[in-house]
Amino acid sequence: MIEQQKQIGKKWLEKLLELMGFPGNVKAEYGRNELEKINEIWLVINEEQLTSQDMLKLIGKRGESIDAIEYIINTFIKYDVNLSNSYQFKIELNNYRSRCHEELKISLQEIIQQVRKTGQEVEMTSLSLTESHEVHLFLKNLNDLTAENRGKEPNRRLIVKRLIV
Repeated sequence: MIEQQKQIGKKWLEKLLELMGFPGNVKAEYGRNELEKINEIWLVINEEQLTSQDMLKLIGKRGESIDAIEYIINTFIKYDVNLSNSYQFKIELNNYRSRCHEELKISLQEIIQQVRKTGQEVEMTSLSLTESHEVHLFLKNLNDLTAENRGKEPNRRLIVKRLIV
């Protein structure tokens, strides 16, 4: 089952890259998301054939393009191919996702320390939906802090605050 899904995801993304005018060689890897306790398939785009300008376009401003591609592939494979037990696909290019994840963890650790020390809530702005989701998952396992979304796009922000019991 997983090999079939890896091949479907790989072929689909390579075709999408071709239609977008980018050379696309994709490697599919199995992974485990320990925060969400789910299995994932990482579709890693080979950046050797891409220019730096190509990579900027594929990633987009604040990751908007790569997030959109990831959303499309997950929707397509789950519904159009009708794989009910499909794995979540993650798209990686030039270690973008991994770098963002690590930067977010470092920033969040500083915010956690600040909230615990001062008791004051801290506002996180300019987070993508993916980043906001990750913050909620990070804080889910803490018994003294929580995250709350406030506002609507494009002015949505995430608030990290003490959990009142």
